[in-house]
Amino acid sequence: MQIIVDIGNTDAVFGLYNQTTWQHIWRTPARPTESAVSYEGRLRLWLLEADISLSAIQSTVVSSVVPDLIPTMRSMLQGLFGLEPIVVGPAVYPLLPLEILRPHEIGADLVANALAAYTRYHRNCVVVDFGTALTFTTVSGDGRMLGVAIAPGLKTAIRSLFANTAQLPEVPIEVPSSALGLNTTHAIQAGVVLGYEGLVRSLIDRIRAELGDDCMAIATGGLSGQIPTLHNAFAHVVPSLTLEGVRLIGEYVVGGIK
Repeated sequence: MQIIVDIGNTDAVFGLYNQTTWQHIWRTPARPTESAVSYEGRLRLWLLEADISLSAIQSTVVSSVVPDLIPTMRSMLQGLFGLEPIVVGPAVYPLLPLEILRPHEIGADLVANALAAYTRYHRNCVVVDFGTALTFTTVSGDGRMLGVAIAPGLKTAIRSLFANTAQLPEVPIEVPSSALGLNTTHAIQAGVVLGYEGLVRSLIDRIRAELGDDCMAIATGGLSGQIPTLHNAFAHVVPSLTLEGVRLIGEYVVGGIK
């Protein structure tokens, strides 16, 4: 069994993988100020509830876009399981079957998305990741990362309105019944949620146009199901795709994939 950790700007996602399937996926806030002991306590409890012994864990892999949390998570996993975790970063990228854009700049989550899409589909893909940021990572069928587009995520956009305006509240991410908002909540949902639907479709269309219309669109991320009217824009919606990419990176590092 493996513990795979994907740390984003908002949440840290822990996955328990057993040979061919994800047995459990747990999510907790990613707080750089939180101690290793605190994360260890949470992970111990999850494993206890799942009836999994610490000795059953044979390897761990960590990916993070929050640099300050890498030492914390690395120390916690090493202390808990007695295993040195694989850390996703430029040092391991040469072992992957990907041509990576600017390896010292690109986010580890984007590399994981590209690898997972390439490994699954072996064709041109754009992975749209609905997280703290809304990212579009395009990978070719022969394993080249072709480019990335980044916009504020859905929650980030709504919280920005809430934080920077005196009279606008923070609202739930829901598709309104009309683009004509008749109250403040529906007005924000119309502008942000329906507006993001147009943003996503437009960028996918532009990417496809640049690739001669040969590009499969895949959705992932914690908010990938929040705009159901967008689902027909994607060939697949795979919420755990990033976690799968992190796991695959670990497999390539230990030589488990040829």
